[in-house]
Amino acid sequence: MSTTIEPTVQNAIQTWNIDAAHTNVEFAVKHLMISTVKGRFGEVTGRLQGDLDDPSGFELNVDVDVASVDTRQAQRDAHLRSPDFFNTAEFPSMRFVGKRVSGDVREDFTLIGELTIRDITHPIELQVTNEGSVRDPWGGTRIGFSAKGKIDRRDYGLTYNQALETGGFVVGDEVKIAIDVELTAG
Repeated sequence: MSTTIEPTVQNAIQTWNIDAAHTNVEFAVKHLMISTVKGRFGEVTGRLQGDLDDPSGFELNVDVDVASVDTRQAQRDAHLRSPDFFNTAEFPSMRFVGKRVSGDVREDFTLIGELTIRDITHPIELQVTNEGSVRDPWGGTRIGFSAKGKIDRRDYGLTYNQALETGGFVVGDEVKIAIDVELTAG
């Protein structure tokens, strides 16, 4: 259960830092056209700065260490880090920059931003739910959001694939994204 906390200062610019220990950036993609492989990135940093009562001027920057990819299968993770996919030696991180919000940030809203993978940037829309805010046991304030979206991996130069003898491909093109983020007032 979460409790909504009213800000003590209205119309104030505030900085919120991602609490990496309580944040999940996950993905899901079809394998062999019959099953779904899920994975996550373990290293995420970022900051939201602005007035949550007026998100028109907010700044949101998130960096993901792509080498922290984890699909629970070491050989697949190594392949994802290789030049066939993320090429982490050349492109160690992916970045999301929030540009604008459509809807009420106190409930469900759309976050429009730009996602950069392998130095290729495209717009992306995330459907976001405000999960609430709470005063933590240490006297700080935390807010939580969950988000979902999808991309076509080919748009970002992630084109590796193999044709199947029966038709179709080994790796699906659509990647579903699911994010649960906790931020701390800083």
